[in-house]
Amino acid sequence: MGIVNVTPDSFSDGGHYFSTERAIEHGLKLKAEGADLLDIGGESTRPGSAPVSVEAEIARVIPVIEGLRGADIALSVDTMKPEVMRAALAVGADMINDVQGLEAAGALAAVADSDCGLCVMHMRGMPVDMQKDPAYGEVVADVTIYLQQRLAAAQTAGIDLQRILIDPGFGFGKTLAHNLALFKNLAQLADIAPVLVGVSRKSFLGSLTGRSTQDRLLPSVIAALLAIQGGAYVVRVHDVRETVEAMRLCQELTDHQLGVRQ
Repeated sequence: MGIVNVTPDSFSDGGHYFSTERAIEHGLKLKAEGADLLDIGGESTRPGSAPVSVEAEIARVIPVIEGLRGADIALSVDTMKPEVMRAALAVGADMINDVQGLEAAGALAAVADSDCGLCVMHMRGMPVDMQKDPAYGEVVADVTIYLQQRLAAAQTAGIDLQRILIDPGFGFGKTLAHNLALFKNLAQLADIAPVLVGVSRKSFLGSLTGRSTQDRLLPSVIAALLAIQGGAYVVRVHDVRETVEAMRLCQELTDHQLGVRQ
């Protein structure tokens, strides 16, 4: 999953692809580099970020979906808002990726009548405050229970569970210790549903390596490979070409099947 942030303030590439034209160009570049799907976001969810209006988010993402929907690649929209979900599905989005786990009022109803793919994520708090002293009884158990509850809620809403990926939410209301515990227990989460892992360029990789946000290519690629080996079904990355090359090389050298298209 290649990342297309149509935002001025995302933590890694905010503003780089803020115009519709540059976002579409970037999406096509990621496809050429080997992405299987693109995740288009119009609202930053970095720690401390403030929400944007429904109107602003729709104005950012809908033209990008329209510009990419003929490119023969699956399109996901990263949003918490039911209104944005409906607008995105109406113009051809294939998937909704919700960091709020489809908890917003009307979110389940917004996707229930579609056949789109879904990703439900765990987040403690909201982006504006999620990194203010997050605490858990036992993080793997707590996140597992939450995701199971969201799957049950989706099923009650009439959503086929085979449509759903789960995401433990690395960096979303998690300390370094929480992130490490979840990463080391991906196989347990994969027993619930296919897992999406998004750790590309994130701050906990910086904490482990001392590298700045723009210097986290190597740790991001290594983390993506380890996530796949640990049970991830999808990895959400900024650096598609390097990640795909590393996956192919690992596959050739070890005979591990890492999901790379032939």
